[in-house]
Amino acid sequence: MHGDAIVVGGGLAGLVAATRLAESDVDVTLYERRPDVGGRVRSRETDGFTLDRGFQVLFTSYPSVREELDTAGLNLRSFAPGATICRPGSRAVLSDPLRDPRRAVESALNHEVPFSDKLRTLALRYDLSKQADEEFFAGRDASIREYLDDWGFSDAYIGNFIEPFYGGITLDRTLSASKHVFEYTFRAMSRGSIAVPADGMGAIPRQLADRARAAGVAIRTGEDVEAIDIGARDPADGARVELADGATADADIVVVAATPPEARRLTGVESVPDEGVPNVTQWYTLPEGIAFETGKRILLNAAGESPNAVVPLSEVAPEYAPDDRALLAATFLGESALERESASLREDTRTALSAWFPERGFEGLEIVDTDRIRFAQFAQPPGVHAGLPEPDDPDGPVVIAGEFTEWSSIQGAMKSGRRAAEAGLERL
Repeated sequence: MHGDAIVVGGGLAGLVAATRLAESDVDVTLYERRPDVGGRVRSRETDGFTLDRGFQVLFTSYPSVREELDTAGLNLRSFAPGATICRPGSRAVLSDPLRDPRRAVESALNHEVPFSDKLRTLALRYDLSKQADEEFFAGRDASIREYLDDWGFSDAYIGNFIEPFYGGITLDRTLSASKHVFEYTFRAMSRGSIAVPADGMGAIPRQLADRARAAGVAIRTGEDVEAIDIGARDPADGARVELADGATADADIVVVAATPPEARRLTGVESVPDEGVPNVTQWYTLPEGIAFETGKRILLNAAGESPNAVVPLSEVAPEYAPDDRALLAATFLGESALERESASLREDTRTALSAWFPERGFEGLEIVDTDRIRFAQFAQPPGVHAGLPEPDDPDGPVVIAGEFTEWSSIQGAMKSGRRAAEAGLERL
């Protein structure tokens, strides 16, 4: 045995860190304050529907997905490439001609995006395909909008497609987020698919937890860590964690994989970002027996911002809904959405869908639930990634794990867990 470790937080980063340490012959105990693991990646069942915590998806080509997950065991259900650009009386498919050749002609004739931009997209795809992983999130940064302007994309392409599509990824239709996020995710989408597990996104942390337990990790849920004391012992001999119930536990190394504000509080590392970006997801169903088909594509709102997009979850993953019922999700961005009444949000979605699909009615659109998430991801303006903390920035026998050491994504979270485990092993 190479010593013992305590991991604070049972999100993706904490689970990966705990597993990697245990697989390196470290005795690991993981404390999670919630009743179950997963952090921000969780699912619940409501009236027979599977609802993820806010609309979330898995990019299958992320390197950490291949390294940390058994994707076959997740029974992934994939969205069709691209999206449908919607406005009143109009729906136009924009797909990837290389990954979806059956839609190549329809995409080429898409009137929402000039043909020159479609050719420019292929050139951008080729350019990014040549970059090594270590080249991303390094070098000169700029906003996504500035980056696309430099590439020469038209206002129509940016406004009709990129704003709502990347509004869903960065939660910001102004495209003021870092171009590094755009580059990495754009390449990921050209290499793989966007998918959800048949049993919901919560299947991802459940699988990671099973792997952790198999490696010997003791997972203790409902246990909140109040403080970390490296003065209670000789730092060379480890640290002590104090639990909210007054109990204490000692370990040679402590991995803090809590939320950004909590990680900052526990470690004192001020470079941990604490500014969050909000998001609201509202879930709907239609009357029994009423189907809703989009070709398994996300519907982008090109004519307004509320909702930003509508997602046909049960069409992509029928397991998300009971038989003969449809499940849709709509995403709303910005602080103002957090304060709006659920009925008002639902009316925006019903109005938009009725305008996009004038051949049918949506009077029976029924709210299943609403998720209001004030800290859906940390803010990622240009230059932010260069100032993010390293895993070994805390003093003493403490390391940190979390997407806030990489970038806000499932890839960032799981990669951070691996790096934190490596830093912890070095200190051991």
